[in-house]
Amino acid sequence: MKNISVKKSFLYVCLCAFFLISCKKEIEKISDTFKDTVASSEASEVEKDSIKKDSVPVVKKESVPPVMQENGFYNAFVLPKDKKMRDSVYAEFSKKYSVEERTAILALNRLDSKSKWNADTLVVPAKIDTTMMAYSPFPMQLDVLSGVKKFVIFSYPIQAFAVYSNGSLVKWGPTSMGKKAAQTTRGLTFANWKKKLAISTVSTEWKLPYNFNIHNIGGIGWHEYTLPGYPASHSCLRLLRKDAQWLYSYADTWILNPGGATTKAKGTAVMVFGDYKWGGRKPWRNLLDDPNANNISVEELTKLLEPDVPKMLKEQSNREKVVDSIKAAKAASAPVQNEKPAEPLSN
Repeated sequence: MKNISVKKSFLYVCLCAFFLISCKKEIEKISDTFKDTVASSEASEVEKDSIKKDSVPVVKKESVPPVMQENGFYNAFVLPKDKKMRDSVYAEFSKKYSVEERTAILALNRLDSKSKWNADTLVVPAKIDTTMMAYSPFPMQLDVLSGVKKFVIFSYPIQAFAVYSNGSLVKWGPTSMGKKAAQTTRGLTFANWKKKLAISTVSTEWKLPYNFNIHNIGGIGWHEYTLPGYPASHSCLRLLRKDAQWLYSYADTWILNPGGATTKAKGTAVMVFGDYKWGGRKPWRNLLDDPNANNISVEELTKLLEPDVPKMLKEQSNREKVVDSIKAAKAASAPVQNEKPAEPLSN
């Protein structure tokens, strides 16, 4: 009887233990399930927050044009239409680049500082060269001009000028040539007279600093004036002040016969060539797609200039002879100074 009671007690203990173990496993299972659910829920919330946080800058980027779009050798600096945003972006532009660098960037876009707002996008080199020579669309050497001491050329298609000395490129820069209704005369000509401050024949209100005439009858010359980023002049060749000053000192004027009615010798040779794509994309914008888009080949310029080189050399030779004769005449007419007689040598 006692054994039966012991057995019953043992069986009861086993049943209780089994029940407790089962409950514990179920509790752990429920707990694990709850943890997984909570973790999943938290992860979901974190993911939502992350998406929400990330989406804010994206919206802002879409509403504000990117300041700089990098694309290799040349980049696009975007100027928004909104004035406040535009001022803010240009403030960053001024902060990022020095005065000399900004001048070079604007020149590359055929603009001066007064006309900087004329563009909605500026073409900006990845590396700034304030001399501009790194971005020259003109060849560095033209053998066809090796005998020509001074030569200035203006390209209508890319609105730029270049200066060659004995075939070597010494300078280039931006210009604004004659607008469609008053285009600059093409072809070979020679520099005539110059004046530090001339008054336009079109309007007396237009002051033309460092004016250098190249078509006397037509009143066409190069000088400093606003560069708006497109051909806008009344036939003249507009330049930045520093370029107008440089050319004013570089080029030679004509030499007139006594009385000034006829020319004794011509000045520096000048060439204006090509046609502008009116209404088309500004040619310097093409640099964003191809850094060589505006380049003028040696072959193209050689073919253009070769027929006129003999005339350039002839006028150059004549000028040298005239200059030499003038110098000789001045030397001959100069008063002879009385020389002190030599003293006898002492022993």
